[in-house]
Amino acid sequence: MFEALAAGVPLDALLVTPELLSRAETRRLLAGAPCGVEEVEASLLASLMDADTPQGALAVADLPRGGVTALPHRPGGVYLFLDGIQDPGNLGAIARAAEAAGAAGLACGPGTAHPNHPRALRASAGSLLRLPVAVDVAARELADYLGPLQPRWAALVAHGGRDLYAEPLAGTIVLALGAEGPGLSAETERLADLHLRIPTQPPVESLNVATAAAVVLFELRRRATPSRGEAAPTLSLP
Repeated sequence: MFEALAAGVPLDALLVTPELLSRAETRRLLAGAPCGVEEVEASLLASLMDADTPQGALAVADLPRGGVTALPHRPGGVYLFLDGIQDPGNLGAIARAAEAAGAAGLACGPGTAHPNHPRALRASAGSLLRLPVAVDVAARELADYLGPLQPRWAALVAHGGRDLYAEPLAGTIVLALGAEGPGLSAETERLADLHLRIPTQPPVESLNVATAAAVVLFELRRRATPSRGEAAPTLSLP
């Protein structure tokens, strides 16, 4: 709720428990709320929320999501394409890592959980309210839209592929992530310029998709960020 307020999301209603409303900090944060604040008993609020540990507050809002044009054109940026990521928690965690690493945007492909799912919003810790997100985007549609940027499509795979830390990566990147198990769709595979693998220490064979996304995103951020005293690297396709 407080992340939605901070992000300036238009809210229809705010439901808060008496215990939370009794705190001075809560009252301060709600002082400028753009809608009415309703006091609701904790048991009733818990029955309305999709959460194991309700926090005592619920925001009601309409969060419209756009298609591919919701993404900005950012030369040299990193975009994520989620291909059938069905777990809302993974979607939220990926969005959080993407925003933290400075990604340009995130596109949800066919079969991917919706970014407005309560568990996705919670796992993102507010990132899904701020990061540019497009829904119902086919891989080919994204490729055409980002075409002027000449992006390189990097498919993240658990086995095979090139070592993330040995592969030169620069310019505009689309990082394609598939569901654990099914992997990437045939359409996405056809667009992939290369397959990337995160080397792991045996006996661990692979990482959770959200963890793997974070590893790649911050490796790309590290390469694009000059060390102190060094000039920024030139970003160009190898």
